[in-house]
Amino acid sequence: MTRAGEFTYRAIRERWGAMRLTVFCGAGNNAGDGYVIARLALESGAGAEVLHLVDPDKLVGDAARAAADFSASGGTHRTFEPGMEIGDTVVVDALLGTGIDREVSGRFAEAVNAINAAECPVCAVDVPSGLSADTGQVLGVAVKADMTASFVGMKAGLLTGSGPACCGTVLYDSLGAPDDVFEGMPVKARRITGAELPTLLPHRPGDAHKGLYGHVLIIGGGPGMPGAARMAGEAALRAGAGLVSIATRPEHIAAIVAGRPELMCKGVETAADLAPMLERATIVALGPGLGQSHWSRSLHEMAMASDLPLVVDADGLNLLAEAPAARGNWILTPHPGEASRLLRQDTASIQSDRFSAVTGLAERYLAVAVLKGAGSLVAAPGEGIALCDAGNPGMAVAGMGDVLTGLIAGIAAQIDDLYAAARLAVLVHGLAGDDASAAGERGMLASDLFTAVRSRINPRC
Repeated sequence: MTRAGEFTYRAIRERWGAMRLTVFCGAGNNAGDGYVIARLALESGAGAEVLHLVDPDKLVGDAARAAADFSASGGTHRTFEPGMEIGDTVVVDALLGTGIDREVSGRFAEAVNAINAAECPVCAVDVPSGLSADTGQVLGVAVKADMTASFVGMKAGLLTGSGPACCGTVLYDSLGAPDDVFEGMPVKARRITGAELPTLLPHRPGDAHKGLYGHVLIIGGGPGMPGAARMAGEAALRAGAGLVSIATRPEHIAAIVAGRPELMCKGVETAADLAPMLERATIVALGPGLGQSHWSRSLHEMAMASDLPLVVDADGLNLLAEAPAARGNWILTPHPGEASRLLRQDTASIQSDRFSAVTGLAERYLAVAVLKGAGSLVAAPGEGIALCDAGNPGMAVAGMGDVLTGLIAGIAAQIDDLYAAARLAVLVHGLAGDDASAAGERGMLASDLFTAVRSRINPRC
């Protein structure tokens, strides 16, 4: 508890300087952490006040000792009441921590609302109060922190769902816990770090040629939607695919080739026109701008009947939801709305437990499943869940999914492991988005990622 308090207070000082603290304390060890932080602020001369929702006399164990030490240092505390004025201070949220498993209500909900209404910087201790540490779901109401200091084990809920919106910057410290503490503990997810990238996509040999790196076929670009297929195609090239072809409406060829002449385009009027393109392809990306017309459905049916690995997105997923199939040898890339149709659940249910949703997608469709959104998740039958915490809100614009689809297909064309290809592509996509955000998140375009993708996709060792 002392180490947690010291780590958090040090982080507060580094970010906001020697400001006075207002510490909201509940019960249990989370409250104990708060009292330690308050005591350290007093001892540093910055000053602190505790607003408690549970009388310190009712605390037990280490939390009771931390409260007593705060009082012995001259600290003052009073009971939180709605309407209290919070002045020029840093607010510390030490209300609920990780133990919550139901919606926040009563005085605790009032305290959360008071924290969110205060025009002050906020630091959450371990987990923002009201956020599920396991799923990233907001349980009624949750603190919106600018920074969260988390300890011992990283909580999966901080990094996906509503976690990124509630946590702000996430800092982690193991507090010196020995490695054997973690042995045998269940793993919720593994963060995607890119450590595999140099092995799976090594530097190319001097005698490399395009035939070694696969041929991606993009099927999409229905009436009025050439841009989606074009962006997916360029993303596949930027990912390193040797060849990329696009099967699209004949009227779109000129626009696509004018924007990116390296793409090979063919106008297809019927599914029969698609057959020779499938014969030459290594992998198919099905769905960018596809639509749901008779033309779209006929191409979708033919691609589904092929033996090639598929990456399915957008209307490819919507058509799949109409006629579910456990095809195998494919990657599905839904956002929560598409996932809700694939699983016959509402979107709120998907977001309430994204981990269960991505596992359900993988198992129901015998697929590598990529559940997009803040903290994208990747799962495959018989494998664990991988979590990507790269990316930013600027990527919430049209076309980002098309770029991801192309990246996945482009990487999968080069390696014989769909699960690994999906993980690497999701990471590269997020990191490229972070690179592109250097000029600001608002106004970012999906095509802004292409330059950054090239630097991220090449091994740096």
